Amino acid sequence: MFLVPPKLPFSKTREVTASSRHYVDRLFDLDPQKVLQGVIDMKNAVIGNNKQKANLIVLGAVPRLLYLLQQETSSTELRTECAVVLGSLAMGTENNVKSLLDCHIIPALLQGLLSPDLKFIEACLRCLRTIFISPVTPEDLLYTDATVISHLMALLSRSRYTQEYICQIFSHCCKLQHWHSCGFKSLPQPLLCANGPDHQTILFNHGAVQNIAHLLVSTSYKVRMQALKCFSVLAFENPQVSMTLVNVSVDGELLPQIFVKMLQRDKPIEMQLTSAKCLTSMCRAGAIRTDDSCIVLKTLPCLVRMCSKERLLEERVEGAETLAYLIETDVELQRIASITDHLIVMLADYFKYPSSVSAITDIKRLDHDLKHAHELRQAAFKLYASLGANDEDIRKKIIETENMMDRIVNGLSESSIKVRLAAVRCLHSLSRSVQQLRTSFQDHAVWKPLMKVLQNAPNEILVVASSTLCNLLLEFSPSKEPILESGAIELLCSLTQSENLALRVNGIWALMNMAFQAEQKIKSDILRGLSTEQLFQLLSDSDVNVLMKTLGLLRNLLSTRPHIDHIMSTHGKQIMQAVTLILEGEHNIEVKEQTLCILANIADGTTAKELIMTNDDILQKIKYYMSHSNAKLQLAAMFCISNLIWNEEEGSQERQDKLRDMGIVDILHKLSQSSDPNLCDKAKTALQQYLA
Repeated sequence: MFLVPPKLPFSKTREVTASSRHYVDRLFDLDPQKVLQGVIDMKNAVIGNNKQKANLIVLGAVPRLLYLLQQETSSTELRTECAVVLGSLAMGTENNVKSLLDCHIIPALLQGLLSPDLKFIEACLRCLRTIFISPVTPEDLLYTDATVISHLMALLSRSRYTQEYICQIFSHCCKLQHWHSCGFKSLPQPLLCANGPDHQTILFNHGAVQNIAHLLVSTSYKVRMQALKCFSVLAFENPQVSMTLVNVSVDGELLPQIFVKMLQRDKPIEMQLTSAKCLTSMCRAGAIRTDDSCIVLKTLPCLVRMCSKERLLEERVEGAETLAYLIETDVELQRIASITDHLIVMLADYFKYPSSVSAITDIKRLDHDLKHAHELRQAAFKLYASLGANDEDIRKKIIETENMMDRIVNGLSESSIKVRLAAVRCLHSLSRSVQQLRTSFQDHAVWKPLMKVLQNAPNEILVVASSTLCNLLLEFSPSKEPILESGAIELLCSLTQSENLALRVNGIWALMNMAFQAEQKIKSDILRGLSTEQLFQLLSDSDVNVLMKTLGLLRNLLSTRPHIDHIMSTHGKQIMQAVTLILEGEHNIEVKEQTLCILANIADGTTAKELIMTNDDILQKIKYYMSHSNAKLQLAAMFCISNLIWNEEEGSQERQDKLRDMGIVDILHKLSQSSDPNLCDKAKTALQQYLA
């Protein structure tokens, strides 16, 4: 350790003041009493002074303070004052926190928690809290040592300050696995492995619910609030925690009832919002029913209240985003929300904020809100997306809200990726409406900015944008034509090669919609764009969704006789190969049924049907499925036979004879006695072709 203060390069020294140097010098005094006084003076000098904090860090105060904090020969008072100063330095800029982390402050402070002195423990916890709430601190640093969490749980009972700080640390260090941020270099790797238990599970297994529940009725508001925040992150997307919370009681009252009390209008806004988040998470996890009165009559109205323009920007953002999450999958809650306090109209104000006539007189607040106004737009788009997810009337109301389509179009090209994503989600939700696809979507040429978004966007936006494109390519959508002309086939074919499963599904799904009742040129372009090799790749995809959509595409390509004959004349060999491959593979009933329907379409061609008649292997497979135990497969196989033996078509006699020799007529007789009316009718119709 330093016996004298470290020397600095001249250029750095010029930047710092002599007084800052004086504070650091005193930390190296041989008289412990003078060192203590030096730390106390330093504490007073750095309060609210970011420049002084930065100077002291540059001059090497942090390693010395940490050394004094860890020395057993240091008095408890000195160690406590060191922790206080370090906490004050951490309250400066993010760079300050990075400097503290580089000096390995967290292990030193965690070690300090083993001290018997409560004041020192509280000072260490306060400093840890300040460091962990900084966005530059990786949450995993709390989990590097398995004993830390259980020790923190034990410290919860020591004082109201340990309760407040520990709950705050937990709520900032509890992230779902997919929230984890990466890219921190120079920091020790946590023991928590990538596929190990996530933060919620670790805290839950260490008894977080039982240890924190009673803090919800603490006499200290700060403790109640931090405990509540802790539960809101523990329960988020976590059925295990949510199912436990619903049955926990404190002083004879169940937690959901305590949360509902905290929702009341006379409680601070922060408390109302956080308890609404807890109840929302529990509802989404299935621990509370969506029609429970605590959701319908308490949580939902509370969140709608948070969206009013009387609330602060961050309250409006959090209220709208939480409400969007609450109602996202429930039609009834979407309907209730849409008629509560004119919510749809209220959300339109999110796009006009802050306005030139804003009532904000506080310049700092106005500056803050101008920088964060995009968060309001993102929240509004998210909530509109949830509101319009299912109900046609709600979608109509949203689209009729002033300038709504223009706002979405503008949102698609915003610089903020979060706003773009939310705007695409909103567009996707509204694109489920047949009526809107025919009217508003066409009037505003929504497909243009959407195609632009698809050209160069991160995967999370591409997934939603390509889903929206699938809807815009349905046969009744007027946008289908211009989208085709703008090079969509090439774009969609490239999506089918993506490593991202959702993008592969959407790419092939959009092509399937595009091929439905399309003209021959479009179908040929799709086949050319995909290539036979890629088609086989998709047909052997491990995901059943990709396989089903690819079969759906083939079925749409092979419709109407001239098209069937044309495509089979150019790609017949490969398509028959693919069909054989699937009928022989281990696939579910739906996949086999779809494949047999493709064969039935081929059998409906004029020249194409010869590809089946000259392929004994395929004929045997059709015969096998006619006698299958599953009626759907039997029916699909019979469609093939009917199309092959139809009387009015050239060569039908030869085909009938060949199939009779194979024993098909005997099977048809059996099926005509079937108890299944569909099979029975189809078999009788086929037999009539032999009698005609």
